[in-house]
Amino acid sequence: MHFHIEYEQEVDGRWIAEVPEIPGVLTYGESTEDAMERAKILTLSVLAEWIEAGKHRL
Repeated sequence: MHFHIEYEQEVDGRWIAEVPEIPGVLTYGESTEDAMERAKILTLSVLAEWIEAGKHRL
């Protein structure tokens, strides 16, 4: 399974990262690396919740 992370810098200087394939995976960070790392962690958490709930969304 492959997901991609989209990121951009906000007007206030923070970076936002999201995984479009997974609703709700949207994170902020002080740098691109920070925002993307947070998005990876959140993606794994969401996928684990889906597995536990028996959801077959992928």
